[in-house]
Amino acid sequence: MSSAGSETRAELSVIDRERVLAMRNDVFHLILFPTEQCNFRCKYCYEDFSVGRMKPEVVEGVKRLVDNRLCDLRRLSVSWFGGEPLLASDVVESISKHIMAASRDSGLLYTSDMTTNGYMLHEAMLQRLTAAGIRAFQISLDGPEELHDHTRVRADGRGSFKRLWENLLAIRASEEDVRVKLRIHLTPDNISAMPDFLATLRDTFLDDPRFSVKLKAVERLGGPGDASMDVLGEEDKSGAISRLKQIVEMPDRPELSEFSACYAARPNSLIVRANGKLGKCTVALSDEENDLGQLLPDGTLRYRNDRLRPWLRGWDNDDLSALYCPANGLTMGEPQLLQIGQKAR
Repeated sequence: MSSAGSETRAELSVIDRERVLAMRNDVFHLILFPTEQCNFRCKYCYEDFSVGRMKPEVVEGVKRLVDNRLCDLRRLSVSWFGGEPLLASDVVESISKHIMAASRDSGLLYTSDMTTNGYMLHEAMLQRLTAAGIRAFQISLDGPEELHDHTRVRADGRGSFKRLWENLLAIRASEEDVRVKLRIHLTPDNISAMPDFLATLRDTFLDDPRFSVKLKAVERLGGPGDASMDVLGEEDKSGAISRLKQIVEMPDRPELSEFSACYAARPNSLIVRANGKLGKCTVALSDEENDLGQLLPDGTLRYRNDRLRPWLRGWDNDDLSALYCPANGLTMGEPQLLQIGQKAR
């Protein structure tokens, strides 16, 4: 058998495994926006902050949705997003504690993670969140203080690095059972400073197995600063990530390189925004194709079948590009839909 044939079969087997996970009705991934406001104004941000806190009827709807699915779910994962989710930490705690109580009675396996800028993730907040079942965090850094504070600016115009670094050190000093992924943004402006900065991160945090590093080049994602933003070209990006990875690679923590479908391509993954709107992608928030319907206060999902179908098209013909990022080329193909709720009328 040729090596090319072996690679193709291996690739297909990985997709087949992904398909099994993505199509399971007893596994559900919810991405929740407790608020779409933020205390930062990062220069590359694509969000418009037009929606505020999650409305009480939406909070109730999320709880009822979980209750309605308890009889057929084995595993539920909830990802908290925003805006900055910790600006509505009471909403996070209310929903998560409700799910924890329900999971104790039903045997449901519940896991939860959060994407946060980390500014409000002080020791007391960390303890509250872990008590509510949130034990994994993704936090972004844009390099050393001077560079980070140039791009990850607070809403009041001030820098954010010092407070964030203090919070990370407090997490390291704690005994909380958490995982922290440090997402390091790469730009043409900060790339030369990255070797020294990553060495500092490695020496400060990576001897603690709770911490890991992910390198991500900043991209133009539709924000108001896109036109003036300088980003790494594809070749520069690939080469830089390959070189810099060597600084933060930990031999006892090999990086997983197998294909993984985007959450937006998975039928059993769904976004509930703060206003109750349903979606698939956390980036294309203002796109009509990503407005899939509404969560009702009784937990019913009332969605637009015609808009949901294109997000799932990659499974129809093992289209890797559509599985990696179904937001690209939404008009391609229309596979059969795994029904996850009640259609919009």
